[in-house]
Amino acid sequence: MNHPVSTPAQIRAVLPALRKHRGLTQAQLGTLIGVSQKRIARIEADPAKASFDQVSKLIVLLGGDLVVTEKVSEVASKPASKRTSKPGDSW
Repeated sequence: MNHPVSTPAQIRAVLPALRKHRGLTQAQLGTLIGVSQKRIARIEADPAKASFDQVSKLIVLLGGDLVVTEKVSEVASKPASKRTSKPGDSW
């Protein structure tokens, strides 16, 4: 099953769903990764306040994958000569 995510609020719904699908309580998940049940609850409630490392580890541990999909936009589809940035420009 795929869960497209583009905001922390969407991750907030995905994390408990993945955990419950695996039949784990917050306490059991916390034991698996070495944190308290309260920490798992805080991450699930507000993933934006957790580190990317913590959230990504939880997702992978729960059997999920993190995938970045490039969306083709008008800017990305223009020929390089019409772009305002040059190759090698920093973000």
